[in-house]
Amino acid sequence: MDLFSFIECAKQTRSIKALFDLLVNCASEEGFSEVAYGALTFAEPPRLPEYLPPAVTVNFPPDWCRRYFERNYHVIDPVVRRTPMLPGPFVWDELAKRYQLQSGEKRVLDEAKEAGLKHGMSVPLFGALGRISVVSFASPFDEADPQDRMSHLSTLALNFHLAFAEIARPSDSSCNGKLTLSEREKDCLRWVAEGKSSWEIGKILKVSENTVNFHLKNVMRKLGTTNRTQAIVKALRLNLIEFSAVPALATGC
Repeated sequence: MDLFSFIECAKQTRSIKALFDLLVNCASEEGFSEVAYGALTFAEPPRLPEYLPPAVTVNFPPDWCRRYFERNYHVIDPVVRRTPMLPGPFVWDELAKRYQLQSGEKRVLDEAKEAGLKHGMSVPLFGALGRISVVSFASPFDEADPQDRMSHLSTLALNFHLAFAEIARPSDSSCNGKLTLSEREKDCLRWVAEGKSSWEIGKILKVSENTVNFHLKNVMRKLGTTNRTQAIVKALRLNLIEFSAVPALATGC
């Protein structure tokens, strides 16, 4: 399933479980069949009832999940502890190289590998009001390389996160029909999706760089997003721009 198919299927999904199953199926095609979604800095997002905070929904091995929650490993889990400090996706094995992990943190990573989570990566997701979530992908295969799949899995995680927000807060969607972007705002967003900088877009549209930034800030404000990538993905989900106009995001998932 490619990214476009995931977005289209997610639009039709109305339950957290169905959306998560869609994410797992897509990630499995990349060799990362073990997936977890957690909310780190807000206590009560909608979650599947069988999971304890900070987990929202998980398909890690049941024995590992049981041990993790019984021993309160989320308190010492280096992925949970380090996610708020990291601006972008990271590979679990790199944590020990970048930080001087405590013995408890190392134990969590070692036991996770023993439980079948051989290699993993996590994608920090930053939202409004300082909210931080994380999507983690793990593989049971020794030869798996999360670094090689990081771009695809990160884009998939962002799409899932935005779709989850729409399902979890359906009242927000009542405003979607009224939300519009000006033609100039759409132009700027399309060129961002092509990988162009504000300066380059200004040259193309024959306006100043400040004008481009003004339009893009308006787009992010209207969509309730915190960066340009989120704005592109949400605009696609709301059919405010066409997928064919954003080839830079059309990577297979």
